[in-house]
Amino acid sequence: MGHAIRGSSQGAGLLTLALVTASCSGNTAVQGGQASQASQNSPAPVAAAVVTVAPLDRATGVPTDTPVLVAAQGGTLRQVVVRAVKGAKGSLPGVLSADGTQWRSRGTAAPGASYEVSATAVNPAGAVTTTTSSFSTVKKRETFAIENFMPGRDSTGLTVGVGMPVMITFDRDVTDRVSIERNLFVRTSRPVLGAWHWFDARNVHFRPKKFWPAGTRVRVEARLAGVRGGKGLYGAANRTVNFKIGRSQITRGSIQSHYLTVKRNGKVVREMPMSAGQGGNWKYHTTSGVHLAMSREDVTVMTSPGIGPGSPGYYQLTVYDTVRISNSGEYIHSAPWSVGSQGNSNVSHGCVNVSPSNAKWFLDNTLIGDPIIITGSPRVLEPMNGWGHWQESWRQWLEWSSLKHFNTEDV
Repeated sequence: MGHAIRGSSQGAGLLTLALVTASCSGNTAVQGGQASQASQNSPAPVAAAVVTVAPLDRATGVPTDTPVLVAAQGGTLRQVVVRAVKGAKGSLPGVLSADGTQWRSRGTAAPGASYEVSATAVNPAGAVTTTTSSFSTVKKRETFAIENFMPGRDSTGLTVGVGMPVMITFDRDVTDRVSIERNLFVRTSRPVLGAWHWFDARNVHFRPKKFWPAGTRVRVEARLAGVRGGKGLYGAANRTVNFKIGRSQITRGSIQSHYLTVKRNGKVVREMPMSAGQGGNWKYHTTSGVHLAMSREDVTVMTSPGIGPGSPGYYQLTVYDTVRISNSGEYIHSAPWSVGSQGNSNVSHGCVNVSPSNAKWFLDNTLIGDPIIITGSPRVLEPMNGWGHWQESWRQWLEWSSLKHFNTEDV
């Protein structure tokens, strides 16, 4: 993978280590008012390396996102191990500076756990200094977890369309959005500028500024184990999802011209006569805007929205070869009963009707996340109606991001 998009720089929340300065001065032994020959010829002793650790030894209630910092003066670090000894398992990973004098942990510690820090340093003369300290983290009252992770659940190799958002739903409300965003990583095989967007206290979604470049490989890492989600609330586990962006396929439909045009990688591959919503009643207008293909279904049973059996206008239809494009019941689907109207008039209850052969082709050639852009309707697709993420401008999207700036780096 080539690039990582992160919510904030790694420097946030750093502690400054106060390095102890060790001085060494040689004293000359004097006998009878003169320095001994042995002392004059002996080299000054080399001071042992001094190792400092933060958090301080026996510190309690340490926030889980506080980094462990180890530094050596007068030498270099040979080994640093931060091991959980109570309330958690394993060790915290870390990174050593290029000159070998500083070490910093990566990731988060577990809440309600105790850790032991063991560090070994060596000075230029080869003398070894070893130090051991411990600390304990803040206690947790509750945990939160990811309830739904799209596209796909821990999927590998799933191929989606260029408009596909990343969607995370938590199993309970979270309030520390900054802490969570800082631990959500989107790694890509080519540079992509994007941002996380909070829709409410449980849903945070990611989309690029522009449609994904075709062929991009994406890995989303939610490193939330031990991450603070609110007062006394901490992440239960890490999660990862992998997917790939397929070819660029964008479909455009005009309610006035009554045609759908499908372009793949910039070239027209299909033109289909269509019939959109008949209007009259607001709910019978097909929405205008940037829709995404949300599902592909061989058979769908459709019922009239808000109208029960026996009421005027009630219907229940079994339709075939359907592609869903909103949560308000809009599909592109086979409609043999309206073939005569397709290409010249709008007669549906809000769906986009196409012929059986065109519907089958569209179903077979559509990926989840493919953009389907409809124009010409007075009813506009709402950003929360299905996957209407592209209905918001980039400026509007950023208004609901907690961090609002992004770093892309090689990985």
